[in-house]
Amino acid sequence: MVAGEFYISGGEDLKKDRRRAKNLLHRLNVIEYRITKKARLILEELIPNAGKNLYIEPPFHCDYGYNIVCGDNVYFNVNCVVLDSNKVTIGSNVLFAPGVQLYTATHPLDIETRRTHELAKPITIGDDCWIGGNAIICPGVTIGNGCVIGAGAVVTKDIPDHSMAVGNPAKVIKKLNTK
Repeated sequence: MVAGEFYISGGEDLKKDRRRAKNLLHRLNVIEYRITKKARLILEELIPNAGKNLYIEPPFHCDYGYNIVCGDNVYFNVNCVVLDSNKVTIGSNVLFAPGVQLYTATHPLDIETRRTHELAKPITIGDDCWIGGNAIICPGVTIGNGCVIGAGAVVTKDIPDHSMAVGNPAKVIKKLNTK
């Protein structure tokens, strides 16, 4: 799965891992709902590969959690979704507005293969990025350092460092000041 090869999501190990994540998410999203000491412990268990100061406003959803790697000072606002069937690498000082969705999951185009197998491609987001509300980051995309992704953008291709990208599909509309 993480190697970017076809996989079968119905395997017992993956089902067990998704159940574990769903149980942690239930505790975070329903029982705690506010960021308390208990909620922070849940996040540490759910996303063990996070740097300092990961802050997630519930509700939040992910498939596994352990495929999410965050730098320091990462903030997710409400209703964010991370389909982490492959690695999601997030730099430091990254802000996600409400409703942002990161999709590593994809499917084969061939009908017969799609009935039994799935694919996933990694997503990478550099340092100092701001991802606007309801933006969607598609499988295999890399967003460079210092980028701003506009609200509602659908990012289907890589975005170079210090760029502002908007629209569907997202297009770079300007270079940002790096000072």
